[in-house]
Amino acid sequence: MDGQDTGRFLQTAIVTVSDRAHAGEREDRGGSLLVECMLEAGFTVTAATVIPDEMEIIRETLTDLVSCHTPLVLTTGGTGAGPRDVTPEATRSVIDREMPGLAEEIRRQGLAQTRYSLLSRGIAGIRERTLIINLPGKPEGAVAAVRSVLDVLPHALAVLCSPRFDHG
Repeated sequence: MDGQDTGRFLQTAIVTVSDRAHAGEREDRGGSLLVECMLEAGFTVTAATVIPDEMEIIRETLTDLVSCHTPLVLTTGGTGAGPRDVTPEATRSVIDREMPGLAEEIRRQGLAQTRYSLLSRGIAGIRERTLIINLPGKPEGAVAAVRSVLDVLPHALAVLCSPRFDHG
C-alpha cells in the first residue's frame, strides 16, 4: 500500500453528542481534545461537529459520514445511563457489524482511571467501509479511550479499506 492509500484510510471525523455544547451552553472540549489527539497520532481530521442527543440526528450524521467514505468516525458523549444518552442505540441502528473487542478494551482500560467506566454503554462497529467507535463524553475519558485502541486502528482501517477485501 503506498503512502497515498495510507493517508486515505487515516482520515477521521469527530462527532460530539451533547445537548449543552450544541446549544452553546458549554465549550466542546472533548471534540477539540480528540482532534488534537488524532492529529498527533498521524490521522487527518476531515470533520468535527457538535450535535444534540437526538436519535435521528445522530443516525443521520453517522450515515452522512459513511456516505462521504470517512474511514473512522469517533463519537464522544451520550454513552451513559441518562435518559437522553442514546448514542449506542443510534450507532447500533446504523452499523452492519459490531466490533466488540474495541468497546471492551476501552472499558477495560478506563477502569484504571475510574470505576464509572463500567457504566459506559459505548459500542464499536462497521458500516460499509467505515469504523464507528463511541467514546465517553468526559473530555479526558474520550482521549484516554481512543488512546487505548489507537495502536490497532491503522491495521483495522487498512483491512477495512483495502480493495483486496472487496466482496461485491
